[in-house]
Amino acid sequence: MTDPFVTWIPQEEPDVVPTGPLAGLRLAVKDLFDVAGMPTGAGNPRWLETHDVPDADAAAVARLRAAGAGLVGKTITDELAWSLNGTNAHYGTPDNPAAPGRMPGGSSSGSASAVALGLADIGLGTDTGGSIRVPASYCGLFGLRPTHGRVPLDGVVPLSASFDTAGVLTRDAATLRKASEVLLGSRRGPRAVTKLLVPRDIWNATNEDTRSALMPAVERFGLAVDRTPLFEDVGELEAARVTYATIQAFEAWRTHREWIEEASPEFGPGVAARFAAAAKLTEGDVERAARHRRRVADLLGDRLGDGVALAVPAAPSPAPKLDDQPDREAVVRLTCMAGLSGAPAVALPVGDVAGLPVGLQLVAAPGGDEDLLALADQA
Repeated sequence: MTDPFVTWIPQEEPDVVPTGPLAGLRLAVKDLFDVAGMPTGAGNPRWLETHDVPDADAAAVARLRAAGAGLVGKTITDELAWSLNGTNAHYGTPDNPAAPGRMPGGSSSGSASAVALGLADIGLGTDTGGSIRVPASYCGLFGLRPTHGRVPLDGVVPLSASFDTAGVLTRDAATLRKASEVLLGSRRGPRAVTKLLVPRDIWNATNEDTRSALMPAVERFGLAVDRTPLFEDVGELEAARVTYATIQAFEAWRTHREWIEEASPEFGPGVAARFAAAAKLTEGDVERAARHRRRVADLLGDRLGDGVALAVPAAPSPAPKLDDQPDREAVVRLTCMAGLSGAPAVALPVGDVAGLPVGLQLVAAPGGDEDLLALADQA
């Protein structure tokens, strides 16, 4: 068994805050977020060695603790949050009790594992390209990726600034709503969703078992369903994935290049390969990707009008076995839409394949976080 909590910070009894909407709930914090007096490791031993212990909580941590959540520990993350599997070459793979012997999903792997194991009620994580939605799907949890920019990222180790968000994982919809409302800060009433986009081209990018497991949940909402393909060209979904991956890689290298060249960290093979490829990208590559990103965002903006949400699987299949080689590209084809458009997304544990959880992902127009939380209550 791999403990979801980092080993260099003892797990503690929850710190006591007597009042607040989250009083009595235990908080596990992904080790990308600063917690005053505790080192931030970012999933890599060299990062831990080369960075000072912070003297203040990250803004997201501060919001949750001020609302009464009791911190129980910091959790393992994939290295610098650049993976979707939940494996870490240095610290191991946190357990997935919903799918034993299988990956928990990343990069918020430890937070998902801690919540799924019942060691925490709220798992604070980040989602750049699916790092809340994928572990939620693999571990049978609820998860929210907020609208980009809605939750402050002060005190969080970045990966890709134009995609990074901070959100939460929980075992039930009520806790998701309470924790998310605190994290989002400002509140507004939800707007009714009256139609779900269920595009054939995106659903066909998953396996048949996943489609069969999740479609009944779509129908249970009782809303109008539009199955029109999102893209006119069958290659556009892959083009969107490439655009996302190009921008993410360029930003990740720009963010961490100086530290990598100075500190010479040792990365696991997947992360090392991604940084090596990122170093070869040109300004021209990124300019082309940025233009395509705007086209995709405009398309989604047109389709996600008032009362409309996109409904697609959160992952193409249940959690892969620990010794499998997951298809990262297949996952990103499903998760990249929210990132490219800055949109919020919620993952709902509403299906299973041979007893293994699979999650449904709902995406709203930017600013529609509360609309998705209201739908989660109906799941």
